Amino acid sequence: MLTTLSRIVKSGWLNFWRNRWLSSSAISIMGLTIFVTTSLLLINVLTNSLVQILRDKIDISVYFNLETTEEQILETRKSLIDLEEVESVEYVSQEEALEKFEEKHQDNQLLMQSIQELDDNPLEASLNIKAGTASQYEQIVDFLNGSQYKEIIDKINYRQNQAVIARLSSITAVLQRSGVVVSIILALMAVLITFNTIRLAIYSSREEINVMKLVGAGHWHIRGPFIVEGAFYGLVAAVIVLIIFYPVLWLLSPKMTAFLPGSDLFYFFRINFWQILLLQIAVGVSLGVASSLVAIRRYLRD
Repeated sequence: MLTTLSRIVKSGWLNFWRNRWLSSSAISIMGLTIFVTTSLLLINVLTNSLVQILRDKIDISVYFNLETTEEQILETRKSLIDLEEVESVEYVSQEEALEKFEEKHQDNQLLMQSIQELDDNPLEASLNIKAGTASQYEQIVDFLNGSQYKEIIDKINYRQNQAVIARLSSITAVLQRSGVVVSIILALMAVLITFNTIRLAIYSSREEINVMKLVGAGHWHIRGPFIVEGAFYGLVAAVIVLIIFYPVLWLLSPKMTAFLPGSDLFYFFRINFWQILLLQIAVGVSLGVASSLVAIRRYLRD
């Protein structure tokens, strides 16, 4: 069995080397498919990092009427924490709100003097709410508007952040869908070109195949070398893409990190090097083997 497998691999390698110029188109489009697939993975990492940065800066604040007691606000906070959409809820009392206001406007003497002349604290207590995802903020607002706490709530600043939240969700969804569509299109192109390349290789070896049939060779003895050839296309394409990606990320990553602090694609690439390499090889070899199987099956059936 090992001898047979060794012969099939050797024959497949010879076919690949013999048809290397003919196979360049298949390797190129397959490499492009792997490149886009890997880019989609890295873009997803970058997008998640961007979403995390923006999500940390986006929240909704619920302001309560001045006569609302602290117990009522804390009860509202407890109900919000119980929601699966809510990640965290920060309570800001009237005193804390006043301290933050004075710290922020300490250089504005007129405003500070006006605040000090008031007998009561004019600032409202609030709850700062962060959701698990940007799309869940509207559900939280709907809960507050339809709950028993509606009467003690003065205002919710969701509408001010709604445009940013909606745009963030939209951009993320569009990037993910576009990447998947492009990957599928390129994968289909890779299968089609590899299929035609293998068909040409089969046609050029038709006399050898006929001789193998006459001497009683099994289907897998005939199919094996062409399947191995297709796998070599994917393997070579994956290695080429890897060689391209490493220096490109090394050069671009510092610029991306300067633009988006906390996102280091080169670091992510290095710590996940073997997983990414296996993904690239799996995509390339799968496309090559699938194309070869279809091509040789049609030939043997004909």
